[in-house]
Amino acid sequence: MGHKISFKEINQIAIPAIIAGIAEPLISLTDIAVIGNVQNNSVEALAAAGIVGSFLSAIIWIVAQTKTAISAIVSQHLGANRLHAVKTLVPQAIFLNFILSLFIYALTAYFARAIFSAYNAEGLILNYAQEYYTIRALGYPLTLVTFAIFGVFRGLQNTLWAMKCSLLGAVVNVGLDFALVYGVEGLINPMHLAGAAYASVIAQACMLALALYYFFKKTPFHLKLSFRLNPRLKPLLSMAANLFVRTAALNFAIYLANAYATGYGKNYIAAQSILMNIWLFFSFFIDGYANAGNAISGRLLGARDYQKLWHLSKDISKYALIIALLLMGVCAIFYNEIGLLFNKDTKVLALFASVFWMVLLMQPVNALAFMFDGIFKGLGEAKYLRNVLLIATFLGFTPALLLADYFGLKLYAVWIGFFVWMLIRSSALIIRFRQKYLKQSL
Repeated sequence: MGHKISFKEINQIAIPAIIAGIAEPLISLTDIAVIGNVQNNSVEALAAAGIVGSFLSAIIWIVAQTKTAISAIVSQHLGANRLHAVKTLVPQAIFLNFILSLFIYALTAYFARAIFSAYNAEGLILNYAQEYYTIRALGYPLTLVTFAIFGVFRGLQNTLWAMKCSLLGAVVNVGLDFALVYGVEGLINPMHLAGAAYASVIAQACMLALALYYFFKKTPFHLKLSFRLNPRLKPLLSMAANLFVRTAALNFAIYLANAYATGYGKNYIAAQSILMNIWLFFSFFIDGYANAGNAISGRLLGARDYQKLWHLSKDISKYALIIALLLMGVCAIFYNEIGLLFNKDTKVLALFASVFWMVLLMQPVNALAFMFDGIFKGLGEAKYLRNVLLIATFLGFTPALLLADYFGLKLYAVWIGFFVWMLIRSSALIIRFRQKYLKQSL
């Protein structure tokens, strides 16, 4: 056995995963940029799109945890040369995702007004949020089935297919955003916020169609359901359930941040919408290397190659830190111009500029947290990930936010909370990995 996974092998998974990862938040960023520049009620529409975007991300992150569980199990069986053992598992997992998505849609669409009222939205913002969400939520089944298939691709050490699907979705979404939001003279009447929602749903349908093409043509799996449950289904559901709880805690933090920002006023939630979506965009960008860590660590665990696993953790962290520093540098150079991409309101831009430096300062800490998140998911350590996130959210983020809010720090309070949150997550994972795998690698 060699001592290290090559830079080329890591990048063959990481770079397509980065492009695939940023395509999803790019859809929300495009919506926000296009909507934020509509002449009428742009601040209210931007605030509504930001709130709905955060809630959609929350739901999708929570219920798409089967993607990570599928990826871990497929990669471990690939490393152990036993892919045949999970052939019936894959269609069962995809079918469960589809059923779950229908249930989530029915439940949340019915209670949409109550949900966004809980975000402190009211009046025009609440009406816009309800309209936008009811349409965008139609994409749940499309997205969750696509994500489950992406999990299979990643488990097979291939993120190129997911990248192509995501790029198609991003291109379709950007094109339709302009056509449907602003309208096309003589062909399409301007649909404003509803147009952005329809553009997203159509883009998600295109992504699913291409994902199914690669699934049937390129993988050894099928979608024929076996009524005899695969023995790996129970561990998969257990892993997904732990990740479900973890992601619910993660999204509680995002919900609390948006609820407080909305409570400060419409300019604050508009600025927070921009900050949060840029933060998510950076997260997905850095997450490409976490996806490589996820796929490769599962395979190495299956092959019991602990020495390569240890070197992988060091190399992949180094690459992620370089990306984080590059993102910080680019944003520092264009610090004042970035806000103008999303809104022209001077009060919103002033709030954005006053806090954006905190988002940038967090990026190296985020990079390490995301790297070890990915590695631990590939190793199937979902229970530990769950516990770390619960501690970080309820003993770190929440007290920090409440204390800083008490002193009237407003948006600073939100991002101080996030900084504390990420520090706890990164340090807990690094310490645990060293304790568990350093000895085995020697």
